[in-house]
Order: sequence, then structure tokens, then C-alpha cells
Amino acid sequence: MAEQNDPVMDEVMELLEAEPINAPVAVPVNIPALREELAILVSTGRCKEAIGVNLAQEQVKRLDDKEVMKYYKRYETFIGAKTTDSLIDSALSLTIKFVGSVLKINDEDALKNELKNDFLVSKQMSHFFGRLALNYSNALAVTSAVMITTNHVDFGVSAQHVDFGVSAQQITEQSPAIIEELPSNTE
Repeated sequence: MAEQNDPVMDEVMELLEAEPINAPVAVPVNIPALREELAILVSTGRCKEAIGVNLAQEQVKRLDDKEVMKYYKRYETFIGAKTTDSLIDSALSLTIKFVGSVLKINDEDALKNELKNDFLVSKQMSHFFGRLALNYSNALAVTSAVMITTNHVDFGVSAQHVDFGVSAQQITEQSPAIIEELPSNTE
């Protein structure tokens, strides 16, 4: 069959070829700010751990823009992985603590390690916290602090552990006097 020339389709195809839908959006990059971040990393002494290369402050100053971007991307990846691991660890601890307040858990550490080593659990939690980091990076520190703090709260506190300054014996001894002081309904 012969191809049909549709002017509308031709126009759409021309537009698609001229402006691809999946074209990356150019975001201005502040190289001096990224270089400063790398300089701070060098000053912490964790450069080798974070980006795989030991750099000195003078080397950071001499990096060209492409190298700054390369090392900064490595640094971002390192920070993202550490943040995700920390959030997963806190979330698992918190979940185990809540479940442990309802059900008896034999070994909380073993359960946590097993959950962390489970591929599916780890992958899905990494995905969840990665999305959280992308969408709400400013609130991530607060979220992490709340989760860590909550992990240190004893939810098993009952009324018998709380000291209200009055013992049950004092209440029993004083109850006849308290009852006499209460106004009656007939008054």
C-alpha cells in the first residue's frame, strides 16, 4: 500500500523531531558551590571513603569543571546510600519495637538483620526512602531525628511505673476523708 501524506501528522512529526519529549532539562550548575562541598569533604578526612580518591585542598582548587561534577556525583551517591541505610535501619528498629509491644519477639536483633538482608524488603525500603529523599530532602533530617528518638522511647511504660507522688496506700487511707468533703447530689 502506498503511504498517505497527512499534513497534520507531518507537522506533529516535525515538532517531535525538533523538540524531543525526553530531552533532559538543563539545570544551571554552580561549580564553585560544588567545589566548596568537595573541599569540606576533604577537610573531614572522609574523602577516600566517600569518592574513592584522596584529594588535598590544593587538588580540589585545581579540578576542572568536569572533574568537580564527577567527584560531586560520587559524593552525592555516597551520601544517598548512607542516608538510605540509616533510614532503613531506623524504620526497621521502630517497626520491630511497635510489633514487639504487641507480640513477643524472640530476638529483635536477629529479626532486624534478617529483614535488612532480605532482598525484597531492602529494595522496596531503599526505593521508598529514595523517593522520600528526592521529594522531601529538607524534611529528611527531621524525619530521621524523629525515628531515632522514637526508637529510644520505652512504650512499655505502664501506670505502675509512673510515680505520681501518691501511693495506693495513701489513697486508701485518705479516701473516707475525701468522700466526706465531696458535695452530695442532694444539696
